[in-house]
Amino acid sequence: MAKYYVQSGTFRRVVAAQSCHKAALWAVNEVMQQILPTEEQPSASQAETATVLSARVRVGERGFDRDDAQQLSTMEVMGQWTEMVMTLDRLQQMLDGAPPAQPAARGRLSSTDFPGSDLTDDLAA
Repeated sequence: MAKYYVQSGTFRRVVAAQSCHKAALWAVNEVMQQILPTEEQPSASQAETATVLSARVRVGERGFDRDDAQQLSTMEVMGQWTEMVMTLDRLQQMLDGAPPAQPAARGRLSSTDFPGSDLTDDLAA
């Protein structure tokens, strides 16, 4: 596995991953753990050490703050992380013998999902 320098907002870590995209997913996972703690994690005060991501996740193999780092949309990576977590939850439910929960909606949201909103669907063009 390659070593990647991942940074976004106050997050800076060196991550071993199979690709820069997987390194970005790991970064989002790390940050989300402060919001969605598991039973194994102590519930210490996290306000002092909260990590914040910016709009872009920068991933490179040569160091931090480099112009040649690949930039990924944090929201896109977050969406993929959410899909991964939902899939793992469904698999766990199947292993536990419970029927998997049905997601409320499938696919992308558009302006028709929110009547009266100013949202635009970037796929409509």
